[in-house]
Amino acid sequence: MAKVLSNEVKQALQDIYYNERTGRGKEAFALLEKASAAGDGDASCLLARCFCGYQYVWEGHGFPEDDDRAIALLHKSVEQGSALGVMVALRSGELTPSLEKNMPFANLQEAFNEVLELAESGDAFCQYTVANSYFWWDFLRIQNKGKDSFPNHEAFKAYLKENISKCEDWFWKALRGGIYFAANNLNRYYTQGDEDIIAPQPEKAKDLWKTGAEYGHPIHQCIYAKDLEKEGRKEEALYWFKEAAEGGEPDGWYHVGRCYFEGIGTEKDEAYAVRCFEKEIPAGRIGSHNLLGKAYFYGRGVPQDYAKAFQLISFTYDQGSTWGVYYLGKCCFEGWGTPQNYEKARMFLEQVNWDNNEVYYMLGFIYGRGLGVPADIPKAVAYLKKAGSNKEAKEELLHYKKTLFGKWVRR
Repeated sequence: MAKVLSNEVKQALQDIYYNERTGRGKEAFALLEKASAAGDGDASCLLARCFCGYQYVWEGHGFPEDDDRAIALLHKSVEQGSALGVMVALRSGELTPSLEKNMPFANLQEAFNEVLELAESGDAFCQYTVANSYFWWDFLRIQNKGKDSFPNHEAFKAYLKENISKCEDWFWKALRGGIYFAANNLNRYYTQGDEDIIAPQPEKAKDLWKTGAEYGHPIHQCIYAKDLEKEGRKEEALYWFKEAAEGGEPDGWYHVGRCYFEGIGTEKDEAYAVRCFEKEIPAGRIGSHNLLGKAYFYGRGVPQDYAKAFQLISFTYDQGSTWGVYYLGKCCFEGWGTPQNYEKARMFLEQVNWDNNEVYYMLGFIYGRGLGVPADIPKAVAYLKKAGSNKEAKEELLHYKKTLFGKWVRR
């Protein structure tokens, strides 16, 4: 008979996975740390997952990422006698021969059976773990079988299909029980199938994100909202963006603010949009920094403040985002909110990868006058001509003429 999960682990599962929008993730994390230190192997296993980043635990919890700590905890979990830890270590590629030798189970099948009993008794995390063992073919190692165990390829293929297909029902049980990750693998199972063994069934994937959204998972609410927006169902999209934001989904308030800033699915309310963006500034979210910077640049919903605009968008540029290079370049070119610097302006403006007549004018002006760069009249003229109807570009072009030999020079 499988052992029962401890009360600490059950509570942590509720707060970290099954009902993540309660905001009690950090309390659950501390609970797991204490239980792990007291010898609870299942707690060590879950704590390890908390250190593994957004692919294994909801980003909204804000848990630290630490691969070394995660690996050490997984090994500890196995040695503490957690069957769940054995299965997770196997799935993570961390169940080394020496670690497997040290586990207090006769074999992997015995450990799997313990997790299976917990899954059958209704625990969603164990259901997800069982599903993964079929989905990722871990059952081969668990059952100690391979193609040589069968008389021919067709028999082996039939065995694979029988086992892989078991993942579907277990993933659905896990999803209904509160594990939103189950929808991710179900989506892959339905849309991609599995080699030539399981045929794709894309029609079954259609409502997965809607289902997760209705179950209350903030990440699925955000994904579903994006899909609705693409379909033109903008008012519905805004509803689900709000649900996601109120549930703590990172970038949730950015999407709500974006809708109000641009009037998507609602009347424009730039002041409210600004308040939405400001909610995510302490967490360093790039989207909110960018649009709040744009708001300050134009004075939309806030008093115009180039210095704040430059500061906010510079933050995202330093994080690798080039979304706001036009605004940074314009500020440097004009000396708005930052000292005038043509060299920096050119650096930013040359990263603008869309047609922008004002950008072409500024680059033409910089190259034509040799500001922070050696003068290059032909290049300047090319940019100024590319600026088309831009008034300033037309005026700047008047300073250049072609010689009898076809060379552009400054008048």
